[in-house]
Amino acid sequence: MYFKPLLIPLLAHVALAFVVMVIMYRKRVAEMKSKRIHPQRIKTRSGTHGVLTDSESAANNYANLFEAPVLFYLAVLVTLMLMVQDSIIVALAWVYVVSRYVHSFIHVTYNRVMHRFWVFVFSSLVLLAMWVRLAWIILQA
Repeated sequence: MYFKPLLIPLLAHVALAFVVMVIMYRKRVAEMKSKRIHPQRIKTRSGTHGVLTDSESAANNYANLFEAPVLFYLAVLVTLMLMVQDSIIVALAWVYVVSRYVHSFIHVTYNRVMHRFWVFVFSSLVLLAMWVRLAWIILQA
């Protein structure tokens, strides 16, 4: 039996990745059309630097969603594999996901670095707390 309360924030985070992917795609295509950039000109990630400046923050945010959040996905997976049913982990998962939504919103809209930075720091501390809680549960068993 799976622990559904933990799967809902997981699905919400996956949804965020797809939303940012669509935002990135729409911004990239619009920018390439408006600047008349041939797709072959940006065949590598390094080829986009200085060329696709309007959509760069969305692309960077999309890449960010596959960095630290991997630890979130792993924490959820381990929690489910061990059949841990813990309301604190669920609450931390929700706080983490909401903070990632805020981070993504800042990143793909007005992109104020210090606002984004403090939300990132907060989300990282929440993720750390999630792992500390999970470690505590594992070591107590």
